[in-house]
Amino acid sequence: MSDEYQHVSKSKLKLKNDSDTKKKHKKKDKKKEKEKLIRAVMEDPGKSEDRKQQAQTSKTEGRTRTKAEESFKKMQEKMQNKRIVEKAQMTHKQRVELFNMHLDSLTEHFDIPKVSWTK
Repeated sequence: MSDEYQHVSKSKLKLKNDSDTKKKHKKKDKKKEKEKLIRAVMEDPGKSEDRKQQAQTSKTEGRTRTKAEESFKKMQEKMQNKRIVEKAQMTHKQRVELFNMHLDSLTEHFDIPKVSWTK
């Protein structure tokens, strides 16, 4: 019976993720990317649209878009630029104050009443 298990390794199992040297992943800085996008839109919206169109034409060389697809894309980009500009105009503090004013204007009908048996 001991002959059957002679070839078995007696050391501990080594898992793929159990290595001592773990790689550190770089985190993307979303704030910097957002600021770059805002600056590009604020400086000249026409330039950013031209760059986007050039990138899209290189991607879609295989087929042509219909008029509806092109107009849809244009409207999507226009709405996205509008949202970016609106968000860039207000600070977080201003947005919070506006939200609090909205909550204050709501009726208390939907508030959850405090339940306490002792008071």
